[in-house]
Amino acid sequence: MKAAAPVLLALALSLCSTATRADSTHDHDPQYWLERMNAALNQMTYQGTFVYVLGDAIDTLRVTHVADANGVREHITSLTGPSREVVRDADGVRWVQSADQPVLADSAFKPSFFPVVPPNADALVDGNYALKMGGNSRVAGYDTRQLQVVPRDNYRYGYSLWLERHSGLLLKWELLDSDRQPIARLMFTDIRLGSEVDAVELKRAERLKNFATEESGLPAGRSGIVSRPRWLPERMPPGFELTAHRVHDAAPRGRIFEHLVYSDGLAAVSVYVETREDDADFDPVVERHGTTHTYSKALDDVVVTVVGDVPALTVRTIGDSVGLVSR
Repeated sequence: MKAAAPVLLALALSLCSTATRADSTHDHDPQYWLERMNAALNQMTYQGTFVYVLGDAIDTLRVTHVADANGVREHITSLTGPSREVVRDADGVRWVQSADQPVLADSAFKPSFFPVVPPNADALVDGNYALKMGGNSRVAGYDTRQLQVVPRDNYRYGYSLWLERHSGLLLKWELLDSDRQPIARLMFTDIRLGSEVDAVELKRAERLKNFATEESGLPAGRSGIVSRPRWLPERMPPGFELTAHRVHDAAPRGRIFEHLVYSDGLAAVSVYVETREDDADFDPVVERHGTTHTYSKALDDVVVTVVGDVPALTVRTIGDSVGLVSR
């Protein structure tokens, strides 16, 4: 029996070595980590406090995210600055700025503090981005692996993503400009996973359903029908494709509202074409609001506005090429 001990020990070491090699192979595979991150964000239950940094502004927020048989429900509340709450579920989004204001409801507009990255790396890196693995670090007490999403041109931002090593959950991200400098950051300072989550915070969010609600008035939430675009950009940055289109005609005045959405799989840009309120001309203008750039210009009897979490170059390139489609 004693003679078998070295054999068993050798077999155990061999199995450990095989497992280590497999883990090591996955450890350097960006596709593997991308798939794990998307699965974790959609399927895991978690709760924690995170810090969001944009320029000189620092916000601290708390999130409860539950994924169960009832679907995905999420409640975010601010811990600093003005009182703000956001609830996301199958009914869309409801958010309130303070206790004395109505809840804003919009079934189409679904903002998130977390980047929406497609699980299929081929859809992401098809000429637009490169995926790279970074180093190891610790975030909120957890070991993480860094995944880098690097743009191949100056038409889009990049990301650095820090994923919890065992679950793949996104614990920290940085949005990077064309010089690879961070322009926004998010990082968890504490987090609970799975059964450690206190779902009571979701029940508190139920009170938002009882508040008086009003439509947000955001263009993304207006009713409309899908049809052939009347206005289109003639020049699009590489990789951006039309993914959604809606038209809203406000009869009887015959006002025009048209909304087109373009995406490269990660970044999204909206193009709005609306009837001008007056005949006054104005010079084309680019404005920055946080990580979002907007570009507006007068064109004939309409105003063209391009909005997206993309560089100024992108919204200007698209906006300057918008024109009426020949019939």
